[in-house]
Amino acid sequence: MVSICRRGRFIKRSTILNVALFDCTAKDWREANKAHSKKGLNIRDFASINELVVLFNLENLNALMIGQQIEKSDRFKQLKIIGKSQLETLEGKGFIRSIKRLSDKTYLDIKKKDI
Repeated sequence: MVSICRRGRFIKRSTILNVALFDCTAKDWREANKAHSKKGLNIRDFASINELVVLFNLENLNALMIGQQIEKSDRFKQLKIIGKSQLETLEGKGFIRSIKRLSDKTYLDIKKKDI
């Protein structure tokens, strides 16, 4: 597991979320993916739709927990558990396949290679 604390404090909210979901900080990802980083890309640019959905949910839960004055370390533990659970649920349901087609432009057909 990547170290997420500096002197017992998280650097930013996004760090808590990145580590809870992706198991690495943005800085760790940039250092491991220098070519992508030089192009201005980041870890979220490579996230799956399911990961992005979970990340959005975690951002909202984190905000609620901050409002409840839950300590950062406790928030992190809860967000990690919730994120893993939500991702497993979405992956198990084939979430991307459940998106209904509204038109040819608003549906991702995973069988098409030319998109």
